[in-house]
Amino acid sequence: MKLTADNKLRKLIIVGDRVLIKLRKADEKTSAGLYLPPGVQEKEKVQQGYIIKTGPGYPIPSPVEEDEPWKERDDQIKYIPLQAKEGDMAVFLVNGSFEVMYEGEKYYIVPQHSILMLEREEEL
Repeated sequence: MKLTADNKLRKLIIVGDRVLIKLRKADEKTSAGLYLPPGVQEKEKVQQGYIIKTGPGYPIPSPVEEDEPWKERDDQIKYIPLQAKEGDMAVFLVNGSFEVMYEGEKYYIVPQHSILMLEREEEL
């Protein structure tokens, strides 16, 4: 799912080291052929989903310059960027994430440290 100018998610701002993930549609049956209800699939400890939006990253604290108090302070916050990018497929821990409903759809807000693996569609 790509973000476009008319997309409803363009107004969302993800904060810090978090990412917004929409769950990938789960398989409806097991390898043995049993059909699983959606509630069982969603209660797994590890889930997969696509990263819709990312936050700016980990904030770096500004160095304190008390030697020249008359100087104007540059309050420009700098960030260490996240490894996850929009469009990646992520495998993440559900225990470390927060489930939210936005515009009638379910999303997960996941901190970077709860993401176990990323799959990126990128040519090497």
